[in-house]
Amino acid sequence: MSNEEAHRLAREKGVSRPLYAVVRGIVAPLFRLWFRMRVFGAEHIPSSGAAIVAPNHKSFWDSFFIGVCTRRHVRFMAKTELIEARYGRLLVRLGAFPVRRGTSDADSLETARIILEQGGLLALFPEGTRIRDPEELGHPKRGAGRLALETGAPLVPAAITGTEKLFLGPIPKPRRVQVAFGEAIPAASLPSTPEAAGELVDERLWPEVEGEYRRLRARPGAIAAGLAALGLGAGALVQQRRRAQRKRSRLPWRR
Repeated sequence: MSNEEAHRLAREKGVSRPLYAVVRGIVAPLFRLWFRMRVFGAEHIPSSGAAIVAPNHKSFWDSFFIGVCTRRHVRFMAKTELIEARYGRLLVRLGAFPVRRGTSDADSLETARIILEQGGLLALFPEGTRIRDPEELGHPKRGAGRLALETGAPLVPAAITGTEKLFLGPIPKPRRVQVAFGEAIPAASLPSTPEAAGELVDERLWPEVEGEYRRLRARPGAIAAGLAALGLGAGALVQQRRRAQRKRSRLPWRR
């Protein structure tokens, strides 16, 4: 599928509702059961109207995990190579549209702008590419801020963990995936300038994404520590009861 055809289809027809419903119905239970998916703050995604969800990016599957978090149809950018593949049309009808990475892609930005003007929900990764290291986040670009200022769409900061290295060959690993959303950041009252876009992303959006990411990364450790503490406490209680029973067995009237 060519880029031109993909952009035209994304702008004029967009998501196929029956296809989206079928795929979501298959994917959502798999994600929640196999990947033990946990979602926090999904109520911060606006229930209607234009909005930009801006998460960090670890995997091709990030957009699908974001899509499971809301009943709304999520639109997202996909690199040109995916759209030109045999399954490209399927991805477009599921909400994708092409982007040429490494360049300022005017067609992609225009499609994103049209989707937001139509009142759509757009997932846009400010890092611009996948950062596979689970310990690191990349440096955000200004595209999300620029679109928010041009269209008046609020930015919803989001973080996702556990999606890197999800598969061992064709087999999905039973990993825990977590997604968290922060409060929407309004942009309608700000001037549409490059300086304002940079400030919006660097000083307001990305610190929220980083904060949510750190909390998600710390959460499994806190749970493990709590379980360990419970285990230690239970072990101490068992030992205490055993000592008490031995002590009672040595009393004179127990003989």
